[in-house]
Amino acid sequence: MSSRKESENIIFFENRYRPQLHYSPKKNWMNDPNGMVYYEGEYHLFYQHTPHDTKPDFGRMHWGHAISKDLVHWEELPPAILPGEDGAIFSGSAVVDTNNTSGFFNENGSGLVAIYTNDGNSAQNGKPQVQSIAYSRDKGRTWTKYEGNPVLFPMKTLDFRDPKVFWHDESSMWVMVLAVKDRVEFYISPNLKEWSYASEFGSDIAGIHRGVFECPDLIQIQVDEKPDVTKWILILSVGDRNGVNPSDPEPPAGGSGMMYFIGNFDGRSFTPDDTLESLDAIKWIDYGSDFYAAVTWDGIPKEDGRKIWVGWMNNWRYASTLPSKEWRGHMSIPREIQLKTYPEGIRLIQVPISELSQLRRPIISLQDITIKPGSNVLSEISTAKAEIIAEFEIGTAEEFGFKVRTSANQETIIGYSILKEELFVDRTKSNDIDFHPDFAAKHKAPMKPEHERIQLSIYVDWSSVEVFGNKGKAIVSDMIFPDLESRGLELYTLGGELKVVSLQINDLVSIWGNESV
Repeated sequence: MSSRKESENIIFFENRYRPQLHYSPKKNWMNDPNGMVYYEGEYHLFYQHTPHDTKPDFGRMHWGHAISKDLVHWEELPPAILPGEDGAIFSGSAVVDTNNTSGFFNENGSGLVAIYTNDGNSAQNGKPQVQSIAYSRDKGRTWTKYEGNPVLFPMKTLDFRDPKVFWHDESSMWVMVLAVKDRVEFYISPNLKEWSYASEFGSDIAGIHRGVFECPDLIQIQVDEKPDVTKWILILSVGDRNGVNPSDPEPPAGGSGMMYFIGNFDGRSFTPDDTLESLDAIKWIDYGSDFYAAVTWDGIPKEDGRKIWVGWMNNWRYASTLPSKEWRGHMSIPREIQLKTYPEGIRLIQVPISELSQLRRPIISLQDITIKPGSNVLSEISTAKAEIIAEFEIGTAEEFGFKVRTSANQETIIGYSILKEELFVDRTKSNDIDFHPDFAAKHKAPMKPEHERIQLSIYVDWSSVEVFGNKGKAIVSDMIFPDLESRGLELYTLGGELKVVSLQINDLVSIWGNESV
């Protein structure tokens, strides 16, 4: 590595609030993950990117681009798909065209095809959002826009965007799931160029239309890891504006959020397991403010078998006002999606990918100890980024948890209320909170003990916490902006004693490869 490149990496690494465990671009604005695809040994992460400004320029939106061999360490590449006379490049997906159904590749060859929304397109008057495609013959390094674009126009609704495309084996067709304001629409195609309308879902479901739908996904997954039992999950992101019914419930932490439905898909239409009459509660994916527009990777080999995604760690309510200066926006850690059966039914859970374990550097390990109110067995630990894996046995305590990134006047509390059966993150004292009136808040997720125990897996970074409760059943993802010097850590209990069954705390090596700070 040249000395110049070393210098650039150190500057990049030392940006105030720069995530050390999460992907973020070196400069300027990013939002939704796009085009998630695995191809010939590389994971591609495309994303909404304004390369010339730290605020979103929707009229000149690009697809930013990064690649990884392990979903942990990322190399940023030049923007992949650029705006032009066809309009801005909004969200979408990418697929491996294994059988060259598109005809873009050599006979018996394969390549990558991106499907995205052009915003501000003038091909048909009054229909500014259309779907277009581009292809790459060199592993995603360069892209050619299809000369026949656009490949799909809206029938009537102006909000017509964020195509997620996948190959449906049973029907031998490509399926597109599209966000169309208050519903999703399904389209099918034999070749990625010619699309036919198949069905729609969601417009007649009450209570889910506070915000416009965005960034849908549809995946088939095993239930309880049983190969012969599968379900389909329809995933919807719900924006913070332009909803059909503003009185409908907003996401648990306010602003933008994500929900899901479990059911079946026959290649043309999605049928939820819950009837419309029995849908008495929205299934939220994350109870924090900052997990949005998550979509899964296409092309992960069958021998791997996992469904993996990342989300944008931000919220449209305050996204363009974040206190980071050189850039705005970063991704969550990659998570594996699973379906598990509980007494109340099948639920989506998320767990951090196993590849993150390579970053671990053990700090402390404790087992079978009792914590009393007012004590702190972690008082000697100082860290600005960490993985905390803990299991607790409920005793006489009324509340317990961790205070992370602490100093004399700063703290973020990750706790559990036994009385309310709630997991929560309280960032009201996490330092830089004044950039938006809705940022300082306490975010709560319902979570019952399991066998009188609570399990927590926590990822703490320079500007975020991601909390996985009871092995991924309840999630709270929140940005925080403490001073780098705020490195204290506390395990606390209120109202009684707490039994620690096990506790492992690991430092996590920076993914940028420089531990000088």
